[in-house]
Amino acid sequence: MTQYWCEMAWLGGPSATQGVVIGVDGGRIRSVTSGHVTPPAGATPLPGLTLPALANAHSHAFHRALRGRTHGDRGTFWTWRDLMYRVAAGLDPDNYYRLARATFAEMAMAGIGVVGEFHYVHHRPGGGPYDDPNAMGVSMAAAAEDAGIRITLLDTLYLHGGFCSEWASGYAPLLPEQTRFSDGSCGEWADRLDDLAGRTNGANVVIGAAVHSVRAVDPASIAIAARWATARQAPLHVHVSEQPSENRQCLKAHGQTPIAVFADAGGLGPDTTLVHATHASAEDISLAGELGATCCLCPTTERDLADGIGPSEALIDGGVRLCVGTDSHAMVDLFEETRAVELGQRVTKLERGVHSIDTLAQMATANGYRSLGWETGGTLKPGSLADFTTLSLDSARLAATDPANALAAAIFAASSADVHHLVVGGKPVVAGGTHVSIDVASELSSIIPKVVTS
Repeated sequence: MTQYWCEMAWLGGPSATQGVVIGVDGGRIRSVTSGHVTPPAGATPLPGLTLPALANAHSHAFHRALRGRTHGDRGTFWTWRDLMYRVAAGLDPDNYYRLARATFAEMAMAGIGVVGEFHYVHHRPGGGPYDDPNAMGVSMAAAAEDAGIRITLLDTLYLHGGFCSEWASGYAPLLPEQTRFSDGSCGEWADRLDDLAGRTNGANVVIGAAVHSVRAVDPASIAIAARWATARQAPLHVHVSEQPSENRQCLKAHGQTPIAVFADAGGLGPDTTLVHATHASAEDISLAGELGATCCLCPTTERDLADGIGPSEALIDGGVRLCVGTDSHAMVDLFEETRAVELGQRVTKLERGVHSIDTLAQMATANGYRSLGWETGGTLKPGSLADFTTLSLDSARLAATDPANALAAAIFAASSADVHHLVVGGKPVVAGGTHVSIDVASELSSIIPKVVTS
C-alpha cells in the first residue's frame, strides 16, 4: 500500500486536520489516519493543504482556443457564439485530440481530477460522418486518459437550429455551421452513442448523455435521450435557462419554461444536471429540487458572456445540489468558480456568508464527482477514489494559513497556481506544480494557433 502524508487535509467540516496519512491501494483510499506530526517511513510528503481532487462538471474543451480572443468584444452570448462556431469548424480528430489533451492537462495542473466534457462536435464540417463516426469522441476519451484525469464524456444530442414558429415543428433547421453537431435524428444519435459506450468505457471513462438545450432538441427527442440515460444509469446533462431570450422563446413555442419542458419529457431526475439555470423561475427550482436534480454553475463563463448571476441560494434552498464547471475556459480555476458562487450572491443580496465554507468546498469536489457518475469520488475517506490535490501554502496568497482557516483561505484566496500536487487513481499526475508528462504551456502554444487559423 502506498502512503501519502498530508501536512493538512480537509476531511469534512469547516476546518482542516493536521498530520493526515492517506493509504492508497488499487486506485482507492484504503485508510485515513490523523495525528502524524512527521511523515511515516516511506510515505510521500505533501506539504500544504490536501483536498479531494476538484471536479470540473462542465467543459467544452475546444473553447480553450478562444481565451483572450473574444473577451473585449461588445455584444452578447449570441454574438460570441459566432466566433465559437469558427473555431469548431477547424477541428478534426487529430487536432482536437491535441487541443483537448493540453486543455485537460491544464485542468490537472489546476487540481482537477475529473472533467465532464459536454461533447457535441461529432462529424465532419457539413455533417458527414468520419469513417469512424465516433472518431471525435474516441479522441476526447484518449486525450483525458493521456492527460491523466478521469472523464465523463457527455455525448450531446443536437437536432435543431432554435425555436421558430414559422416551421410546423416549431423549430428552425440547423445553420450550416451546426450541421457537424447533429446526427440527424435521435435514433441515429442513440445508435452512435451505444457504439461509443461499448468501445470507451474503462477505469477512467464514464459515458453519459447530454441534451444540448431545449432550443436544439424537441420534447419527443428529449424523452428518448432521457430513456437512454435511465436505462444505463448514466448521467444526463442539459443547458437550460442560460439567457432570458431563451426563456421567452421557449414560453412562446411551448407555453412553458425550458426546465418545465425538460421535466415533462421525463428528463429531470437524480442523475440529471441542469447547466447554468441562470434565469430559472421559482417554480423551475421547486420542480428540480422535488425531482432530485443537480445544477452546475459556471460563473466565470456566465459573467464573461454577460448572462447573469445564477440563483445559487434559491437552488440550494429548493433542494437542488450544486456543482461547478469552467465551461468556456475563460480561465481554468475552480477556486475562482467556487468563490464566485458565493460572491455573486453577496453582490445581489447585499449579505455575506450566504453559503458555508464546507458547502462551497463540496460544490467543487463531491457534488461534481456525483454529477458526473463517480459516486465514490470527491472525498478523503476509505473506499473513495484515490483522487486528491495539494495546495502549496508558500505563496503570498496563502501565507500564514493554519488548520482553522485553511479551507476558507483555499476557497477565497487560492488560485490554480497554488496547486502543487495531484493524484488520480493513486498515481501522481502533477508533482511540484508541474505535470508529470506534458509541457502544458508549450502544447497549448503549439496547437491553439493551428486550430484558430484552420
